[in-house]
Amino acid sequence: MSPRRFPFLLGLAVLLAGCGSGAIAPTYTSENPDIMRIGNERPADPQVTTERLGSYCLEITETWSEQGATPDGQKLWALDTRRKVVPCN
Repeated sequence: MSPRRFPFLLGLAVLLAGCGSGAIAPTYTSENPDIMRIGNERPADPQVTTERLGSYCLEITETWSEQGATPDGQKLWALDTRRKVVPCN
């Protein structure tokens, strides 16, 4: 091995060792279960609601979408929200 390659390989080894040991362990909990759930059954979608905001109204539709799985095979569910401007009734 040439003397020029040694510092490069040593630096690469240190970089890989540092990045590998500092990996963040995933956490599958949420302080707000209204936006994330864990389980194999899809949560029931909330009803569509309408909010009056002065001169216009917003129709709010919430649905649960699958976002992957935990290491033990349970599904991760996240709440998606769609907002649409609608005429007030």
